[in-house]
Amino acid sequence: MQGALRTCLTHGNVVKDSLLQHVRVLSPLLRPIVFSRFESVSSARIEEHGFESTRIADILKKKGKGADGSWLWCTTDDTVYDAVKSMTQHNVGALVVVKPGEQKSIAGIITERDYLRKIIVQGRSSKSTKVGDIMTEENKLITVTPDTKVLKAMQLMTDKRIRHIPVIDDKEMIGMVSIGDVVRAVVSEHREELDRLNAYIQGGY
Repeated sequence: MQGALRTCLTHGNVVKDSLLQHVRVLSPLLRPIVFSRFESVSSARIEEHGFESTRIADILKKKGKGADGSWLWCTTDDTVYDAVKSMTQHNVGALVVVKPGEQKSIAGIITERDYLRKIIVQGRSSKSTKVGDIMTEENKLITVTPDTKVLKAMQLMTDKRIRHIPVIDDKEMIGMVSIGDVVRAVVSEHREELDRLNAYIQGGY
């Protein structure tokens, strides 16, 4: 997975290099025309349609109601067994942890990795251990905002070796994205960029 992420992070340059390589095989008479078209692109247009345009807010919007406050959560007082059962039922790898009665105030996060490392490996009982005892606490969480660029979020998740990241807006949690969400968004953006560059070379702009 980490190798795939690094590939996605560098894929934008590969796409552009491939297109330029395609240009080099054109007739010498056409090269000046094509390159002059590239050089004439305004910086504002490049920024508008660049690889950095997608934000975390765009991912949440595409995810729909499952991301706008109705995310899966448990409380610090729930047992680890119940938390893992909920993950299994909903086919997710992490749950937001809140304090009892405070759904908007995040206390931490519990993941499959926490369960494996802090329950299974240590021989503890999931039915007698509280979520609050093994969760990653709020002050140690890596978070993003709705305005965070997707590539930056991907870099954070790759560097910190995490697969889920809460989205915080004005000190309140508004959703959570996974590494799968981020990778899909980056791949989609790169595909759109490739289409734009192809259209530009062929005179679509």
